Amino acid sequence: MVTSSAQDFHHDAETSAWLRLLLTPGLGRSAARRLLAKAGGAEQIWQLPPAAWRECVTEAQSQALVRLPEQWPTHQERLQRWLKEPAAGCFHAMVPLGHAEYPKALLQTEDPPLLLFVQGPVALQQYGQPWFPYPQSLAMVGSRNPSAQGVINAREIAQALAEQGLCIVSGLALGIDAAAHEGALKAAKGSAPLTALTIAVVGTGLDQVYPRAHLALAAQIMQRGLLISEYPLGTEPRPGHFPQRNRIISGLTQGTLVVEAALKSGSLITARLASEQGREVFAIPGSIHAPQAKGCHALLRQGAKLVETAADVLDELQGINRPETQFHQAQAATNTEAEHPLLQALGHDPLTLDSLTERTGWDAAHLQAQLMELELDGQVARLPGGLYQRITRG
Repeated sequence: MVTSSAQDFHHDAETSAWLRLLLTPGLGRSAARRLLAKAGGAEQIWQLPPAAWRECVTEAQSQALVRLPEQWPTHQERLQRWLKEPAAGCFHAMVPLGHAEYPKALLQTEDPPLLLFVQGPVALQQYGQPWFPYPQSLAMVGSRNPSAQGVINAREIAQALAEQGLCIVSGLALGIDAAAHEGALKAAKGSAPLTALTIAVVGTGLDQVYPRAHLALAAQIMQRGLLISEYPLGTEPRPGHFPQRNRIISGLTQGTLVVEAALKSGSLITARLASEQGREVFAIPGSIHAPQAKGCHALLRQGAKLVETAADVLDELQGINRPETQFHQAQAATNTEAEHPLLQALGHDPLTLDSLTERTGWDAAHLQAQLMELELDGQVARLPGGLYQRITRG
């Protein structure tokens, strides 16, 4: 692993060789892996004659290997500076394919990244911890435009799982991804200081944050988690990068939980990749009327495991005996409390004011006053289109 530590396992020539391989235009990961297998290492590739290259790659790819990548000095300088000058309290590392610290779970996938750029809390390295010490981990993904209930579900399940020792992996995107990271970070209190609570796999270089609205969240993850990318520094967000990074999100974990997803959601790509990688796929059901639930229902029909609480995931991934989780306790408390009559009338599907008027028999003024009270109390959410939906916690 290339880091800024005093005991440099790799020297600058090897760092540059890996970076050049990654940046060679038109090469691709499969061709690069064939070259590595033939040469025995990144540096050794350029010690081979072009005729040997052409046994592994096309003529056009061979010609690309001869030339230095565009803006090569800038790329080299940027990487060396990033490795040697990490952010305060953090480590920066470059982990090449085949290195001892490369995640074994990714090696078992069909298309592992050539390089992983990693940053996280320096404590993970100061005490001899490997940067990815997680036998138990779960990917959590979902809609970028989730319902209020979906956000709560993601946060609470992520927190409960992190408190039980699972590392939560997601993509730093808006919506469910962010809620999953935030929930895991809430488990920081009382957790082991040398344990990363969450991992964000991003579709840009690690010198950038996308979306920009998540600058503060990325900073929190750097203190109690890891940021990972297969893209070189300076890489800006591009649409094609995000479906690609999904294979890393699923590949790092034992399973993938889809919290909310429409039928054409990118989260279903992650779930499909997880299934192809031999990992578990989980989904949370929702209302039959909610577009955000259609993708989850499709996964459940295809054999995904239904999840209502964090315990459902733990039962499948760990099979361990454990005390009652906060989800069991909260559900038991909820079941013993008298429920507000308007919540009973709402049920769990989104409803219009007209439908609620018919169900309750209340006049419009009283109904709206009660809805406002429940909304302020966080028990009801106002949805687009004049709809209302109850919020269930735990």
